[in-house]
Amino acid sequence: MNVEEAVRRRYAEGAKIVEQELCCPTSYDPSLLAAIPDEVLDCDYGCGDPTKYLKPGHTVLDLSSGSGKICFLASQVVGPTGKVLGVDMNDDMLAVARRNIPRFAQNVGYANVDFRKAKIQDLALNLEFLDELLMHRPVHSAEGLSTLDSKIAELKRSRPLIADTSIDVVISNCVLNLVRAEDKHKLFSEIFRVLRHGGRAVISDIVSDEDVPQALQQDPELWSGCISGAFREDLFLQAFEDAGFHGIAILERQEKPWRTVAGIEFRSMTVAAYKGKEGPCFDHKHAVIYRGPFRQVEDDDGHLLKRGIRTAVCEKTYRLYSREPYRSQFDLVPPRVPVPLEEAPPFPCARGYLRRDPKETKGANYRVTTEASPSCAPGNGNGGCC
Repeated sequence: MNVEEAVRRRYAEGAKIVEQELCCPTSYDPSLLAAIPDEVLDCDYGCGDPTKYLKPGHTVLDLSSGSGKICFLASQVVGPTGKVLGVDMNDDMLAVARRNIPRFAQNVGYANVDFRKAKIQDLALNLEFLDELLMHRPVHSAEGLSTLDSKIAELKRSRPLIADTSIDVVISNCVLNLVRAEDKHKLFSEIFRVLRHGGRAVISDIVSDEDVPQALQQDPELWSGCISGAFREDLFLQAFEDAGFHGIAILERQEKPWRTVAGIEFRSMTVAAYKGKEGPCFDHKHAVIYRGPFRQVEDDDGHLLKRGIRTAVCEKTYRLYSREPYRSQFDLVPPRVPVPLEEAPPFPCARGYLRRDPKETKGANYRVTTEASPSCAPGNGNGGCC
């Protein structure tokens, strides 16, 4: 079975004739849809709306952008200071998306969307450049193939279609399941590569509650219909972790299955995952206090965090917890006197749980005595502290 050919053929037809079986019912903001040309809306297929989690000014990459609907939605969310790139390997879908850019730009009053041809598991390779190269220099021999491979490798190094650390948010809508199983590891690595430090992926896709048996995986129609290549729910999250992401969370999970095949439930799920935990760990005397509600939790790096207890963390972990998706879960306790980097020893993150004595963050010689805070005084509207 040629998975890529089955997907290409079905979505090429979907660019011309609406195919309802490719759709998983999803609601979008009507005010944003109003600016998008009907031709785009008529041949768009998806299972979620990752654009709800974008912010103004973001640079966004949409994987397998199809007719462009998600890109045009994202364009309005990120606004004129943001930028949206869509990548797709299907010429018919790219044609629909590109010819509607001028009309959409006229409707919203600015132009910040671009569409490029690439496989989502190989975002460095510009397929249109490759098509042009092969048109002028077709390959007829093993030597020619070797030369082409060298040219492709050089092109990806010197002129990557999507550069390293260039994207704030990678989004996709029901397309990761269409990638061949042997290419999925590379796909997640590519998402990680193009994201900037601190960036994130917000991915909507179809997942299954059980493993998809081999017999279903061999059905080209079920594969192109988002069934055969679906991730098992827990393995979908594991794929992000294996690629180096942290802060992985389920944002939405469809309660009732979209489809059930041979007793296996398939449903839409939207997941967020962050990049930025790379780097060395040094002890600058930071601490955090986990607020609850659980008695204790363990993060992606093995830190054990007990409710209400000052827990020692390295400076890198402290910075991570000061941002989303962690910030609301912690009180942050910085050192009273910053510890210079050259004086900070390595921090043993692998040890799991380390309680931080308050004197470590305040300093052993800290002996300050203060009066009661004015906010606690009687008559301030809160009845005082005592």
